[in-house]
Amino acid sequence: MSSSGSGPIDPSTARTIESGRQTLGVMLRTAQSKLQHVFIAFVVGLIGGIMAMRLYVWPKLEEDLLVETANVIAQTPFDVILMQVKIGLFTGAALAIPVLLYHAREPLVEREIIPDVSVSRLNVALVALVCAGLASAGVAYAYFLFFPLMFEFLASNAVGAGLAPKYSIVKWTEFILFLALSFALAAQLPLAVSAFSYSGIIPYETFRDKWKYAVVGIFAFGAFFSPPDPFTQILWASPLILLYGLSLYCAKVVVTMKRGREHVDVRGVFRERWNRVLGVGVLGFAAGYATGQYGGIEAFNAGLEFIGSSVRVPTVSDVLGVDPATGYLVLGGAFAVVALTAAALYYTYVAIDRAAQQVAQSRLGQPENPGDIDLNELHAAGVRAAPPEAFASLTEDEALATANRALEADDDEKAQAVLNRFDEVHADLDEEAVEAEQAAADEESNTVQSTAAGMMDAFTEEETTEDDIGGYYYDIRFVFSSLRSRAFRIVGTFMALMVGIFGWLYYGGFREVRDNFIARIPADVRPLATGGEWPITLHPVEALVFQVKISVVLAAIGTLPVIIYYIWPALSDRGWVTGDRRVIAVWGGGLVGGLALGSYLGYSFVAPEVISFLVYDALDAGMVISFTVSTFAWMVFLLTVGIGILVDIPVTMVLFHAGGIVSYQTMRRRWRVPVISAFAFSALVTPDSLYTMLLIALPIAIMYLVGLAILAVVTLGGRRGGSASTRTA
Repeated sequence: MSSSGSGPIDPSTARTIESGRQTLGVMLRTAQSKLQHVFIAFVVGLIGGIMAMRLYVWPKLEEDLLVETANVIAQTPFDVILMQVKIGLFTGAALAIPVLLYHAREPLVEREIIPDVSVSRLNVALVALVCAGLASAGVAYAYFLFFPLMFEFLASNAVGAGLAPKYSIVKWTEFILFLALSFALAAQLPLAVSAFSYSGIIPYETFRDKWKYAVVGIFAFGAFFSPPDPFTQILWASPLILLYGLSLYCAKVVVTMKRGREHVDVRGVFRERWNRVLGVGVLGFAAGYATGQYGGIEAFNAGLEFIGSSVRVPTVSDVLGVDPATGYLVLGGAFAVVALTAAALYYTYVAIDRAAQQVAQSRLGQPENPGDIDLNELHAAGVRAAPPEAFASLTEDEALATANRALEADDDEKAQAVLNRFDEVHADLDEEAVEAEQAAADEESNTVQSTAAGMMDAFTEEETTEDDIGGYYYDIRFVFSSLRSRAFRIVGTFMALMVGIFGWLYYGGFREVRDNFIARIPADVRPLATGGEWPITLHPVEALVFQVKISVVLAAIGTLPVIIYYIWPALSDRGWVTGDRRVIAVWGGGLVGGLALGSYLGYSFVAPEVISFLVYDALDAGMVISFTVSTFAWMVFLLTVGIGILVDIPVTMVLFHAGGIVSYQTMRRRWRVPVISAFAFSALVTPDSLYTMLLIALPIAIMYLVGLAILAVVTLGGRRGGSASTRTA
């Protein structure tokens, strides 16, 4: 092999890794020389975090956020102290890292790892103050509005499902702190957008034109971090969307000020607009005075009480200890200051924006870079004369947005010119991209084949070569590409089943099943008779997450026949299956029948006996029983629906062989695939426990072997049975 060939790491990646190694080395050496300062900051943060958790944070969280129907428990003797130490370590690191970065700045600049940017301490303090203010606002919204409503909803949902909310102190506290941190970070959106726009890393126009993607991303972010109910997600996403709108405005202000501040006389603006600024201040004073005089604060507190928040805003007279009339004057003065500041900033921005537009018009004819030409400032003739670089960097959405703005300005000729030039330039670029894409596809195919050759040995009885992998790769890609035209129906079926099952569980179905199952076990081992509460939830969202998991599993089982039905032609074309795909309809009925029969047997006989035995065993040992919903409900699910699923495995194998879809010989020869797939499936759908994974994977593998044994008896070892196409395969 030539030494000049490409290695596993390309040169640019190697340089990046080396730069990161050097940066880390400099920081570690700096920490060594300034270890005392860093260590002091860490210790102060560690001790401060521990003491704050013990003396203030935990009692305050319990008082404000723990609902009456829930309790907090410690699962181990070390839960409380370990949680405090963990929080202390986090706060210690949060204080030590800025000290480390401060001391490491000069060595990093000397090695040219970071640029030497002169920033005044006033600017740094101002940015830090803005960050702290935004973070405080985000945490305040979460603590005083989002958390009370969310925890009340989660606790009521758990109680309604027949569960006892007994939160682990570690899980409950970490859940609160993690969500509060996420709100604090999300609140930095205005500062981040403004900084990116001001520096030019991401232009303001990109944030403005891509607002739809930002809204979708915010809702996706909220769906990931908040409980899976629409109300809570709206509570999460709504302030972030408002923040994004505020971020766009702030970014526009700072970019406009950057472009036109050198051409504006700020004092002249105030001399020209002083009467309007003063008038706005007078209106602000009147609004503040009226708010205090006519019960505005009381009405705001009533609104907080109505939505379930325990927070109350004190009046100015209560805070300052003055009479109400003086408090009204102070409140009016505060409103006046805010109004004066806002008016002054507004008129300054208007003047700067006007100056920036004039500067842009004067420089329009001589751009330094052809790609930086702003097409929005050109007329139709200018668009047709613009260089190709002005269109090469545009996306289709940006071109359409530019054309739409021209249409809104009643300039149809310019809109058509923008679209024509965009199509011409990108048609030439597409021709070049096709050749590059074809070369990259060939290289990727070779990489996939060579990488996967050894991996496929576990699924085959013989050694797999790269040529074999090439065939498998194209076959698999062909099979899955055949589902694209049916993806809407498949996804629609899955979503309909999942939403239906989750809705039934959410609106009382889970409690009905729980109560019905408890009634099937002996009276002396039921929760009330044993002196314990079970099942319980250790995490605020544990009940909802379990309902979602069960819904996903059952919906996936119900969607499987639909997937097989639509994928059958591609599998048949590749010679992987034979026979009539109408057998799949019979298979679907067999799945339902086997699932119903196995679930009935498990629900009526197996699961109650197993649970009763476990409870009796715990009572004999003198224990108080508090099964968690994850372990209890998963056990019941596995002993009921799980038995039905296990029954479906040999039923499926017999039907597939009899219908000529997959022969007994193929099932026997490819036994590794379903066995390994069973372990992979179990790892995904079960809790984070090796024991639970084996509890699901081993029965599936055993039932597959049982199905092979049944087929071996029925077919006399594969010498008879099945369709003609199967026997000749």
